[in-house]
This record gives sequence, C-alpha cells and structure tokens, in this order.
Amino acid sequence: MNPSDKKRKRQKGYALQSDLRTQTELAVMIGPGVISIIVFSFLPLFGLLMAFKHYDPISGVKGIFTSPWNHFDNFKLIFDNFQFWPMVKNTLGINLIGSLVGIPVTIIFALLLNEIVSTRFKSAIQTITYLPHFLSWVIYGGLYITLLNPQEGIINYLLVHLHLVKEPLQFLSDPSYFWGLAIVTNLLKDLGWGAILYLAAMAGVDQSLYEAAAIDGAGRFKRMFHVTLPGIMPTLMIMIIFAVSGMLNNNFTQIYVLQNSLNMPASQVIDTYVYQTGLLNFQFDVATAIGLMKSVLALVLLVGANYASKKITKSGLF
Repeated sequence: MNPSDKKRKRQKGYALQSDLRTQTELAVMIGPGVISIIVFSFLPLFGLLMAFKHYDPISGVKGIFTSPWNHFDNFKLIFDNFQFWPMVKNTLGINLIGSLVGIPVTIIFALLLNEIVSTRFKSAIQTITYLPHFLSWVIYGGLYITLLNPQEGIINYLLVHLHLVKEPLQFLSDPSYFWGLAIVTNLLKDLGWGAILYLAAMAGVDQSLYEAAAIDGAGRFKRMFHVTLPGIMPTLMIMIIFAVSGMLNNNFTQIYVLQNSLNMPASQVIDTYVYQTGLLNFQFDVATAIGLMKSVLALVLLVGANYASKKITKSGLF
C-alpha cells in the first residue's frame, strides 16, 4: 500500500469516527424525547383494552388485562345515553361554525397585517394580538366571566346604558349564547397566534410576482387576492385539513371554565363528557370507549379531508 492510500484510509477513519461521535451526540440529545414518546404515547395504548372490558377501577393496572371482556357493551352504553346526541351536536356545532368563522377571519387579519408598511405599528399589533394566547384559559376565561357578569360586568353595563337592551343579558346562564361565546372568545384568544403560519407562508411568496402584478396595474387588494392567496394556498389547505380532522375535539379547558349547570344543554361536549364519565364517575371503560371512537373518526376525517384536498387543489398533508 503506497503512502497516499494509507493517508486516504487514515482520513476516512477519522471521518468515520467524527460521524460516529456526532451521531452519538445527536442520539443522546434525542433520547429523552424518544423515551417520553414511548412512555406517554405508546405504553398507554394498552389501556385501549378497557374499551372492550368491564373494568373495575379497584383492580388498578392489572385490571386492564384481567377484567372480563364485554365486547361492545361500552359502546352500546354510549349510544343509549340520552346525552350522547346532544353533546355530538354541540361538539360539531361549535367546531364547524368556529372553523367557518375563524379561518377566514384569521386569513384576512394576516393579509391586512402583511400589508402594513410601518414596522413599529406592525410589531405593536402583533404583540397585542399574540399576548392572549399565552394566558391560560383559567385566567382568560375568568376575565370574560367577570366582563359578562349581569350585575357588575362592563359589557352589560354598556349595553344597558347605550339602550341596546332593556335589561342585562344572561350570557353565561342562557344556553342560546354559549356557542357564540365559545367561538368568539377562542377567536380573540388565538387570532394573532393563528396568523403566524399565514404570515410565514406569505414571506415565502416570490416577490417578483408582486412586482409583475404591480407593473400590470394591480392594486394592493388585487395583489392580495391574485398573488398572496394563491401563494399560501398549500398552507391554508393544511390548516383546513387539521380543522376537519379535529372536528370532534374541543378546547376542554375553555369549555370547562365557561361551563356551568345552567348552560349545560349547549356546553356539554364530548371532551367534558369524557371527563365527567371517567374522572368523576370512575367509568374508565366507558370513557376509553368514547376516546377510541373519537380517534377512529378523527383518522377517517383526516384521510377524507386530505383526499378531497388533493383532488381539488392538488396539495395535501400526505
């Protein structure tokens, strides 16, 4: 072996050692994440057995494997419950109307924000609209409960003194107001945060397209509709797919904070029912059956929405 071959082999060995060292460091860094996924995402899958068993909470973890099978009795119990269809209606209603309102409003807000020339003004608006996202629903929801109080709330005070209503409105105790309250409060909380993805997508639109449109005489609004919107369409479709697949999931903390015994007919959703059934009534088998049913339906909605998106817009999540 000539000296040049020896040198080349030695350099290859050094490169291999460097790669192994780098890969080892990356493996160590990613290790805690992998372990947490295994512990909190994969191991709990054994608990799905409870959906097909008559589980006794006293038996503990062993009961997951030793409890007697009852096949689909837990699912029959869910469908026979008088609360089932009303809570499905509330879940779908809040999510569907929320998506139909929230997605367009968020896009319009992002489009207008993207057109602001003043950097300081744009940053100020972004900061103001981002801040509510970082507040917990316990604090944020409590703020709305105080504002909407029929005796001392500022909202009812203004409505009465501006002669828009004759007497204070029972926003939190009248079920007819709950859907609108849930949709509006969620939109105001996550408006700025939801616009981040659209703003990031807008930043990736080819600037030469704006210049060409301006040369052709397109104004700012025409550039928004004919350049910006088509440019962010893949991102928009992904958000729509996520919204469709999450149609059976509500923001549990939001609903739980705003929920009370008076607005229960409009505020009882699947997530709060699972909480009530599993943690309050200790019917873990029934709660697991509901969770499994939700997951299966969410998968079907995800695949269906992705298929429709690829057929219509030629872009999808996978």
